[in-house]
Amino acid sequence: MIESAVKATDRLQALGLELPALGFGASPHFVNHRTVDSSIYISGQLPYRDGVLLGQGIVGRDVDVPTARDFARQTALNALAIAADAVGDLDRVRVVQMLVFVASTPDLGEQSRVADAASDLLVDVLGENGRHARTAIGVAGLPRNSPVEIQMVCTAV
Repeated sequence: MIESAVKATDRLQALGLELPALGFGASPHFVNHRTVDSSIYISGQLPYRDGVLLGQGIVGRDVDVPTARDFARQTALNALAIAADAVGDLDRVRVVQMLVFVASTPDLGEQSRVADAASDLLVDVLGENGRHARTAIGVAGLPRNSPVEIQMVCTAV
């Protein structure tokens, strides 16, 4: 079967994953996404699962890189759920850009390895539509003491 014929929802299921229910991260100060024409700007997302933040701390001190990679993967999945809701179907989502913020010690230098887990998930689920421009940034701290935060720009196809 050629890649374009495989539905993103089927890929997601084959990975043993499902899009999380929306409703997490509701805030009176901002929205989870804003759509302008065919572009979807997704607010920074944290590694929540079932309404619970999966972990807290600084990568390289409190959180190891493999755990941070798991958090990045969950965070990307959360952002995908928002994008799919915005366009009405996961198969209509194309990721344009992803910014990955990693709360890390100054000497960590492995922010890209953390971000790779999120990038891999996007490509595994969306195929070519998951390939994106990306920046991985080490920061001193993130909201709720989260180790990872991801912001995305997507488009409807």
